[in-house]
Amino acid sequence: MSKKKQQTQNTAAQGRNRYDVDEYLDEKISFSNFKRCFVYISRVKGPMLAALLLSLLGSVIGLSGPLITQHAIDVAIPNKDIGRLVLMVVLLGGTIIISIAFGAIRNILVAKAGQTVIHDIRYDLFAHLQKLPFAYYDSRPHGKIFVRVVPYVNGVSDALSNGVLNFIIEILNILFIIFFMFQVSPTLATVTILGLPILALFIWTIKTQQRRAWQRVSNKNSNLNAYVQESVDGVRVTQAFDRQKCNIDTLDRLAKDRNHEWMHAQYISNSVWFSTETISQIVFSFVYIVGVFVLEPMASFGMLLAMGNYAWRFWQPIINLANIYNTFITGMSYLDRIFDAMSEPVLIEDAKDAVELPPIRGHVEFQNVSFAYDKGRPILKNVSFVAEPSDSIAIVGPTGAGKTTIVNLLSRFYNIEEGIVRVDGIDIMRLTLSSLRKQMGIMLQDSFIFTGTIADNIRYGRLDASDAEVRASAELIGANTFIEKLPKAYDTEVTERGGGISHGEKQLLAFARTLLADPRILILDEATSSIDTGTEQLVQEGIRTLMKGRTSFLIAHRLSTIRDCSRIMYIADGRIVESGTHDELMALKGYYYKLCRAQYSV
Repeated sequence: MSKKKQQTQNTAAQGRNRYDVDEYLDEKISFSNFKRCFVYISRVKGPMLAALLLSLLGSVIGLSGPLITQHAIDVAIPNKDIGRLVLMVVLLGGTIIISIAFGAIRNILVAKAGQTVIHDIRYDLFAHLQKLPFAYYDSRPHGKIFVRVVPYVNGVSDALSNGVLNFIIEILNILFIIFFMFQVSPTLATVTILGLPILALFIWTIKTQQRRAWQRVSNKNSNLNAYVQESVDGVRVTQAFDRQKCNIDTLDRLAKDRNHEWMHAQYISNSVWFSTETISQIVFSFVYIVGVFVLEPMASFGMLLAMGNYAWRFWQPIINLANIYNTFITGMSYLDRIFDAMSEPVLIEDAKDAVELPPIRGHVEFQNVSFAYDKGRPILKNVSFVAEPSDSIAIVGPTGAGKTTIVNLLSRFYNIEEGIVRVDGIDIMRLTLSSLRKQMGIMLQDSFIFTGTIADNIRYGRLDASDAEVRASAELIGANTFIEKLPKAYDTEVTERGGGISHGEKQLLAFARTLLADPRILILDEATSSIDTGTEQLVQEGIRTLMKGRTSFLIAHRLSTIRDCSRIMYIADGRIVESGTHDELMALKGYYYKLCRAQYSV
């Protein structure tokens, strides 16, 4: 790999999570991506083959039109054969009607096949994104992910359906036309195809430049989309700090960069169309010049009319191929992004010999576990502990000490690098993810609320729950207090990320969602961080009720949340430096004692 290329990749990797840094992709066309395209196309080969057959039949029937016209002009009209002339008119009209009918049916088949291909690509891409680890989403703007799933997949629709089929059809059309032209006049047919090598040389010369241009357009589209999504998500902060003008200027700059690259790509793409048109017009002129002044004897009017028609028909597929080429080059720049995402390794997946986790008691063991998000920067260092069924374990410590990492490893959001984590004596790396997580109730720091009703959000983790169970879960933690005050209570619609309700209320809903799952292992990561003191008092009884008979892990800074836990572990510098009950640790007067002293006067 060249030094320049390596620097480009390093810059892109460093700025992968920035909206103002272009993503790196190889400038050469990937043949592996070609193969992946045809995998999807092969799934609709029935309709595609039918469309191809109809196109070929319509093309052959349509190409007989100029021969019919020549026969009418050179034979029927000079001989004043009215019957033959009427027959020629009927035949010509029939060829037109049949060609149009076949073309209409063919367009319907191709449209359906194309939408099937697009559905399959989008489905596979979205399904793959569901499996990717947190690290993938942490390392890039979500806008650059979204643009792949919707706009880019839409952008490749024409290239993968009409593009592939039309390419085959136009190549065959050219061969059919050449055959018909040589039936009329081998000399004029030769003149007609002489411009083809010149055009092919021109397209070959600019193909790399054209692909690079559309890749740059793709980069700028991705950057623009990433910034728009980031700005929408952070609009409250923007308005709070009066950053609207600055943000508008940033968007204006990104949009202008995108427009500049798009116009540059259009200039290159249109040069293909312009060159094709120019060469075709020159060829038309030479056909008539040769037919009138060079051929001996001079070509008849019917022959010139037929050859002119065929010459136009010959160059029309060439022009179409140029347009298909432009569409394909654009589509490939999008496909590169799509398949790049689909090639991301699924790091968190079931082992080949993974087994289902049977109903558990809730025994959890960490044995010499070490972990690092980035090499050389360990977060956990040789952590070991045992949680018995129904134990409640509070995990406290400074920011970045590794508290959330412990529960992330237990939930297998990340793979365990060193050591073993066991649930009921079974190494969790040998378990299927689904069977492990189904027996866990996990409430993360980000209380994400989905578009839908209040009841839908509580029922999210257990779709078969009844309305009564949903209400009971909400009542257990006190969420019903604010839910009953909403316009439609549990049927009230909430928007994306829970717009319309407070952050504390969102956390209560997320907590009710976790309760409803009825887990054997409960994980609460800062579950009460945004709940006011009055609400927290209501929640405490619900937490205590929920924790009965369950192994619970609580990450919290509030003393009131953790002081009654059966064990408190203080994490510092990736290690468990203190472990015991609240009273034991207070008597020790170590790290935990200082934490409590800093928070309360005790």
